[in-house]
Amino acid sequence: MIIFFSIFFSLYGAINYYIFLRGWQALSGYPHLRIFYTIIFIFVALSYLISKFLTRYLTPFIYDILVWVGSFWFAFFVYFLLSVFLIDILRFLNFQFHFFPSFITNNYLYVKHVTALIVFLIVSTIVLAGYINTRYVIVKNLELTLPKKSSSLNSMNAVLVSDIHLSPVNDEKFLKDIVDKINRLKPDIIFIAGDLVDEKSSILKQRKIGQALLNLKSKFGTFACTGNHEYINGARSSIDFMREMGLNVLADSVTKINDYFYVAGRNDRAVKQFNGSGRKPLEEILSGVDKNYPVILLDHTPFGLDEAEKNDVDLQLSGHTHYGQMFPANYITNMVYEISFGYLKKGNTQYYVSCGAGTWGPPVRTGSRSEIVNLKIKFL
Repeated sequence: MIIFFSIFFSLYGAINYYIFLRGWQALSGYPHLRIFYTIIFIFVALSYLISKFLTRYLTPFIYDILVWVGSFWFAFFVYFLLSVFLIDILRFLNFQFHFFPSFITNNYLYVKHVTALIVFLIVSTIVLAGYINTRYVIVKNLELTLPKKSSSLNSMNAVLVSDIHLSPVNDEKFLKDIVDKINRLKPDIIFIAGDLVDEKSSILKQRKIGQALLNLKSKFGTFACTGNHEYINGARSSIDFMREMGLNVLADSVTKINDYFYVAGRNDRAVKQFNGSGRKPLEEILSGVDKNYPVILLDHTPFGLDEAEKNDVDLQLSGHTHYGQMFPANYITNMVYEISFGYLKKGNTQYYVSCGAGTWGPPVRTGSRSEIVNLKIKFL
């Protein structure tokens, strides 16, 4: 963890300095603006870190302001970085090949000011559009057929939601909208594939964030597994919080739903990083399962998909990737994961990886849509 945070803070500091320097240079000729620019830049760049390191000393109002400002900065940070990097590449190429037209080279200072303003407006528009995108959670319909085996169930209306990331940013109002959308689907069962929380349970309780979960309605109940953010914010307290909100948390465990099917849930892979102990092998978790019944698995991070296939899992539901959340990060998730979003079938096992309903870090989506997945399952 020390190595990870050392690398993170070094990179974060270096990139922020790079962005700051380019902005500072763009304001040449406006010394009075440079003062305000420096103050604002330091504030927004450090807001999120200050909120996390000084939580106990901050009032809820100040804490929430810092979290909101810092979260949005992460989005500006990404697109400012891409913008200034692209501009620097063009400048370097022009230095080599001299292709800039004369109106740029002869009015360099003016062009620099105009370019800075255009970049700011474009990035602000992207971030605003990405924020609006996150607030409109869509319902995606997916029809699946699972082997009936010995189950007496013919069909099931299920709902999958993942990565809500409850926090002062993804707050109770945001959650109520998700819960209302889920309830309108009249599900038989609800699956939450990890990363329900993105804040310590004490803060969520203080803000009364999460109460809407108590209003979830389904025939068989709501079943959840842990994600990495449950461990980041304290696994024991996060799981206790989830259970207090009426969720059945399956932590490397399995349950049978009547005489219909099994639901298994795995601890996220982050358990080893934060607790020092690995999660149980899937074979061990399913050791007491009668494979004559369908098996549905909740596993937050979609790594090692072959394990579910080898253990005769019929359907695995995952999240975690956010499908990159902000373009062009979805190209990175496509390279990292066998499937970073959507449906896949390997052998007799089917997989669905949700891009999530909420957001981590910036409440901004430019590479995907926030989603709830309505699974229309037939057992044949």
